[in-house]
Amino acid sequence: MFTKKNLIRLIIPLIIEQILIVAVGMADGIMVARVGETAVSGVSIVDSINILLIGLFSAMATGGAVVSSQLLGQKNEKGASLSGEQLLISNLALSVIVMIIALLGRNLILNILFGGVEPDVMSNARIYFFYSALSYPFLAIYNACAALFRSMGNSKISMKISVVANLINVIGNAILIFGFNMGVAGAAIATLVSRIFSSLMILILIRNKELPIHIGNLLKIKPDMVLIKRILRIGIPNGMENSVFQIGKIAVQGIIAGLGTASITANAIASNIGGFGVLPGSAIGLALITVVGQSVGAGDYEGVKKYTVRLMKATHIIMAGINIVIIFLIPYILKIYQVSDLTADLASTLMIYHCILATIFWPPSFALPNALRAAGDVKYTMWVSMISMWVWRIGFSYILAIVFEVGVFGVWIAMTIDWLCRTACFVYRFYKEKYRAISSI
Repeated sequence: MFTKKNLIRLIIPLIIEQILIVAVGMADGIMVARVGETAVSGVSIVDSINILLIGLFSAMATGGAVVSSQLLGQKNEKGASLSGEQLLISNLALSVIVMIIALLGRNLILNILFGGVEPDVMSNARIYFFYSALSYPFLAIYNACAALFRSMGNSKISMKISVVANLINVIGNAILIFGFNMGVAGAAIATLVSRIFSSLMILILIRNKELPIHIGNLLKIKPDMVLIKRILRIGIPNGMENSVFQIGKIAVQGIIAGLGTASITANAIASNIGGFGVLPGSAIGLALITVVGQSVGAGDYEGVKKYTVRLMKATHIIMAGINIVIIFLIPYILKIYQVSDLTADLASTLMIYHCILATIFWPPSFALPNALRAAGDVKYTMWVSMISMWVWRIGFSYILAIVFEVGVFGVWIAMTIDWLCRTACFVYRFYKEKYRAISSI
């Protein structure tokens, strides 16, 4: 079903788009760094909450993408379009609810999770959280539509939109942060505007009736509980997995928050740069949903194994090349951030450690389970991810960072122990081919 040329056409735009997504965070981080380390820390702790909430929209989008991909594999374009409409209205409704909760309860949420941070850090966090919450509905629309385009094997659309959105974000940062001295608020507003643009553009494009999956008039779409349940059957376990994972990361962030501003900032820098190192895995993980979903829909289980193995090998090779480059660029990257020597030394250590270990363990930990999800094996990935996160990453973060006083580096060691557990469980499950016994949609 997928030639080498088709796979390349699907994956390359996804990698570029993932680079651009990480670039948004880096653009904010680098420009906000000029305001001060407390600003960087404030953005960092809010981003840990944002990732949790955005994960809910991504989980729903994944559910819709799996359903639509399998329906396309069955040559049922009408059903795939109806599924896409239900995904869009469901994701939009969820995002509006989350936005309202975040706007009304942002001070309480921040105080409960990060009450021990410095006053200046908390002040910046409150500002950034407010504007972030306003962007949730637009981000939900974009995620849903982008997932549907990927289900059709078209990843160029979201890539092109990301290019323009990033330009809007970077230019907005420069104008609002440096021109109007708006600090954290300037970075947040620029991101909000770029997300509004992205959602409107992709919504217009997906209404093209010539597409295999297209969306009709939003005002005329009525909830179809049968299709919504199919989406939720994938989306709920995936959402629970993402939510528990991100809650765990917030808990870990809380541990880091108690280690001081230098540790918070070093962790934020290393996380941003580390994001580039795993971009191929993220992109190919998204591609696996389309490839495996359509293969399962067509009943081609040999194709599931063949394509997954091929794409996983490519992930390791590409990630190795990128992470080697990152290691050599670390001194120059740290000069851009203009942080203290203590923060720079911590960030350098974390980045080198991440580059080496992520190349080996990240792909089977986070890309491979997408193949299982696309085949309907969502409960297994959910339980493995949840248990591994709380037992290994959170448990060992506390033991190593606090009890043994290893500091922020102990948190990253715990993270790689979590990766090792996931790798063993997901590789075993894939080669057992349990997904063959799970009924397709």
